[in-house]
Amino acid sequence: MSTLAAHPFLARLSTRTLGVMLAFVTACVSGVAVYVNSKGVSHFDDATVYTTAKNAVAGALLLVVALPLLTAKRVPSRKVARPRTGRDWLALATVACIGGSVPFLLFFEGLARADATQAAFIHKTLVVWVALLAVPILRERLGPPHIVAIALVMLGQGWLAGELGTVTVGAGEAMILAATLLWAVEVIVVKKLVGSIEPRTLAVGRMGLGTVVLVAWLAVSGRVGDLFALSSGQWGWALATGLLLSAYVATWYMALSRAQAVDVTAVLVFGAVVTAVLAGAADGLPIDTVGLVLITAGVALVAAAAVWRATPRDAPA
Repeated sequence: MSTLAAHPFLARLSTRTLGVMLAFVTACVSGVAVYVNSKGVSHFDDATVYTTAKNAVAGALLLVVALPLLTAKRVPSRKVARPRTGRDWLALATVACIGGSVPFLLFFEGLARADATQAAFIHKTLVVWVALLAVPILRERLGPPHIVAIALVMLGQGWLAGELGTVTVGAGEAMILAATLLWAVEVIVVKKLVGSIEPRTLAVGRMGLGTVVLVAWLAVSGRVGDLFALSSGQWGWALATGLLLSAYVATWYMALSRAQAVDVTAVLVFGAVVTAVLAGAADGLPIDTVGLVLITAGVALVAAAAVWRATPRDAPA
């Protein structure tokens, strides 16, 4: 955390501006991760086993990165680095359940039953739900630029999905919507917690404790043996996607600790542009320019509005 601000250029940026920049990094990681996951999941017979394996890798990597913080005798910031009280553990367990386990189960089980394009559109409504929650709960400001930006990114997503995002409601779609709503609640909860708990600690809790929940579910459903029977090739995919997931969570939580939840969630939608461009370049798939331009315009607008409001005295990074 402190190493970011130690850089001469970054030290001159406001906290909010740095948060938006981190959100763009998260969006790029997310865009690559979605593409790689689309390839990796095809090598597994069970999507839940797959997501458990990659989440376990992500949790282990985040733990290694955060180990100096967790074992340090003194922490530079006044935030909680190691959970000590029951309240600290409850906070980590909550994030693990609503962010690192249950929504993953719902999303991947729903994905097996729903149309992939419809699933992607439902998931990208995350920014809408976060905006609806952030204004009354976090007291975040939602001005005209935000409203126009959210309209643009949703219109762009609808354009990419076809038929302007008309969603066919079924069991799979309902599960994906439930996962999206849980992730929206997670954003609000984490935004509340990053003021008192280190983002790296929250990230380890999300993926580490979340993996425990996923493994427990596999045990209850009689599939835990499938996890330990994965081939070296399958673990290779889990390692690759787990590495991306760990980078996503780390940068995402750092972005949330610095900028408005609405701002960083809107910027995150740019990941769809990265995925589309990557699929077009690597697989030769057609690129829908209109949809991508709408999304990019909306993301650029909300980012510009966030940076415009930021000043050098706005909680220096």
